[in-house]
Amino acid sequence: MSLSYGKVGAAYKKTQTQSVVEVADPHAVVLAMLDELLKAMRAFANNADLKAGGDREVKSKSFARSLTIIYALQSSLDFEKGGDIANNLFQLYEYARQQLLKDMREAKGDNTQEALPPLTEIRDAWEQMREGGLPEQD
Repeated sequence: MSLSYGKVGAAYKKTQTQSVVEVADPHAVVLAMLDELLKAMRAFANNADLKAGGDREVKSKSFARSLTIIYALQSSLDFEKGGDIANNLFQLYEYARQQLLKDMREAKGDNTQEALPPLTEIRDAWEQMREGGLPEQD
């Protein structure tokens, strides 16, 4: 089997170009991450209790995905420019992470469910900001 380096190079270049384009709207990226976080946390909470019919694989995958997204959101915060807002977001994400860990230890989803409303509010604020409804912080 021969490998066409031209095709591989073209595919890589296309991927790099698409990645740059996708990051052109940082609000869209954060919004997508928050949407995925909420989805993963709900899936975890709904499957955390295996004795109540939770799915072990869904529980495990959604738990790992939630923690990964939280880490990415926390890592992307700019504390110099964001000031108190960045600090508050970090604390909110940390709260969500702690609730996930607690529910994983206790095999339940109640604490994770409690962390969803404030994250949903942040997600909705990001959507409004993206649509131009809220002033951005410098």
